[in-house]
Amino acid sequence: MASARPDQNGDFYLADSLLKRARQLSAEHDAIEAQLQEDFEAKKAARSGQLRPVSEALKQYDSAVENLKELRVLANDPDPTLASMAADDIPETIDAIRSSSAALTTSLVPRNQFAACPSIIEIRPGTGGGEAALFTNDLYKMYISLFGTLRWSTTLISYQTYNEIGGEGCSEVIMTVNAPESYELLRLESGVHRVQRVPETETKGRTHTSTVSVMVLPKLGEDEGEFEHGTDDDPLAQIDMKDVKVDVLRASGAGGQHVNRTESAVRMTHLPTGIVVSMQDTRSQHKNRARALTILKAKVAEKRRKAQEEEALSMRRGVLRVGAGRSDKIRTYNYTQNRVTDHRSGESNHNLPAFMKGDGLSEMVKGVKEWDVQRSVEVMVAIQEMEDEKKRKEGR
Repeated sequence: MASARPDQNGDFYLADSLLKRARQLSAEHDAIEAQLQEDFEAKKAARSGQLRPVSEALKQYDSAVENLKELRVLANDPDPTLASMAADDIPETIDAIRSSSAALTTSLVPRNQFAACPSIIEIRPGTGGGEAALFTNDLYKMYISLFGTLRWSTTLISYQTYNEIGGEGCSEVIMTVNAPESYELLRLESGVHRVQRVPETETKGRTHTSTVSVMVLPKLGEDEGEFEHGTDDDPLAQIDMKDVKVDVLRASGAGGQHVNRTESAVRMTHLPTGIVVSMQDTRSQHKNRARALTILKAKVAEKRRKAQEEEALSMRRGVLRVGAGRSDKIRTYNYTQNRVTDHRSGESNHNLPAFMKGDGLSEMVKGVKEWDVQRSVEVMVAIQEMEDEKKRKEGR
C-alpha cells in the first residue's frame, strides 16, 4: 500500500502569477533565439542571455511537476510494489520542485543594471549634531573593516572632520570601493542608519538618538557603457532634459592643483522629482556629465518603479506602506542593548562591538539581499495581478 503523501499542502508550487510571468519571459527567449538564427544582433543576443536562466529553470520546474503528477498516479496503482516505489520517489521529486522553484524565482528577479560596477560610498551625519558626526566616523571604520576582510581596495576621496569635536567625528566621508561587483553587495546599505547610545559628553546618562545617511552609487567605467547595460531601454528611465537643471562646479577633495582650478564636477537635478546626482570622478566634464545623467536616469526610474510597486501592492493587500525600510531608517545600532537590527530583513546581531569592527556585517548584508529578492518577487506577482485586473476591466 502506498504511503501517505507528504505533499498535501502544495507549498512548493510557484504562485500562478509568478509562473505566468516566467512563461512570458521564456516565450520571449524562444522568439529571440529563433530571430538570432536568421540574423544575429548583439543587442538581441544580450537580451537572450538575460532570459536564458528563466527559460532553463522553467523547463526544470515543469519537468519536476510533470514527474510528480505521474508518481501520484502510480502511487495509487493496484500493484503494491509499483505503488510503494512511486511513493518513495515522491519526496525526492518534491525537493526537485522546491529547488527549481527557488532557481526560477531567483532568475525572475532582474539583476541590477550596475551590479558589475565598483561603488562609491558617501557617509554624512544627519540629526544629532556632534554625536551624529562621531557615528559617521564609526560607520566609516566599520565599512573599512569589512572591506579589509573581503580584501577589497578602497580610495578615500574626501574626509572632512567635524571641527566642533576635533578629529573624532567627521562631517563627510566619500570613498570608492574598487572591487567589481561591490555595488551589488553594498547598494542596499543606502539609507538612514540610526544609533542609540549615551554620548561621552552626556552627564546624566541619557540615551541619545542620532542618524547618519549612507549613499551607495555605482562607479562607472572610464568609457561610456562600461557596465552591464544602460538605462535607455527602460521606459521608466526616460526623462525630458528640459526638466533637468545642470550645474558645473569645481571638484572638491583629493586631486591636487587640478581640482582647485578646473570646473569639471557636474551636478544634475531632476526638477519634477527633486533627485540630485553629483559626479566628479574624472577630470573630463563631458564624462562626468554622461555618468551623472546615467545615474540620474536610473534613480528616476527607481522612484517611478517604487510608485508602481506601491500601487500594485496596495491593490493586492489593501493600504500598505511600501519600502519604508528604504526611505526611512534601515538599521538601528542600539548600544545600551548591545544590539544592531536591520528593519528590512528583521535580523538582529547581539554583539555590537564586534559588528562595528565588521564581524557579522557581511552576513546581515546577505540577509537583506535575500529580503530584497523576496520583496521583488512579491512586487512582481502584485504587478502581474494588477495588469490582469486592468485587462479584465477593459474587457480583454
